Amino acid sequence: MKIFGPLYERTLAWARHRHAPAYLTGLSFIEAIIFPVMPEVMLAPMSVAKPQRAFWFATLSLAGSMVGALVGYALGHYAFEALKPVFAAMGMLHSIESGIAVVQAKMAESPWAVFTFLVLGGFMPIPMKVFTWASGIVGVPMLQYVLSMAIGRGKRVYLLAAAIRIGGPRAETALRRYIEPIGWAATLLLAALVAWLVWKAKFAG
Repeated sequence: MKIFGPLYERTLAWARHRHAPAYLTGLSFIEAIIFPVMPEVMLAPMSVAKPQRAFWFATLSLAGSMVGALVGYALGHYAFEALKPVFAAMGMLHSIESGIAVVQAKMAESPWAVFTFLVLGGFMPIPMKVFTWASGIVGVPMLQYVLSMAIGRGKRVYLLAAAIRIGGPRAETALRRYIEPIGWAATLLLAALVAWLVWKAKFAG
């Protein structure tokens, strides 16, 4: 069953639009809250089309993600209980609750332990919304939260922009060709990582 390919093709259509920078910013914003497609799949073809503006596009994506991260945090902090049935219906509740358990375990160590965990999480192909909601629910201190989100997401978009500048169209072609196995591999990695972190948190407790 193909899921990631059609989503990627739809995102490519957005990338060709004259309002693509606004779409990229909006996609980055909503992905940090609930949307399943990471903004890198739109950032890549935009950067291929205009490599001289790749880092500007990465900056727009980061800005959208940061605003979305703040909204996701606020929703997690104030609205999670009310929205539990919605997440359950979407199949997201278990992932979020698993993330909560891990963040709570890190909070018991120190706020900077949470910071380190969130920064490292930004290096993984893990949906940003898992961290934004979990951080808001647990109440991660805002300084550590904002810094970790900026570093974790900034690393991803700026490294991608740099790769496009170096690799050119070949990088986007490879992404298109392998998007389906990459998407499923990332999903399996996320499930395995969350399961391991939850097991570790329970074992440590």
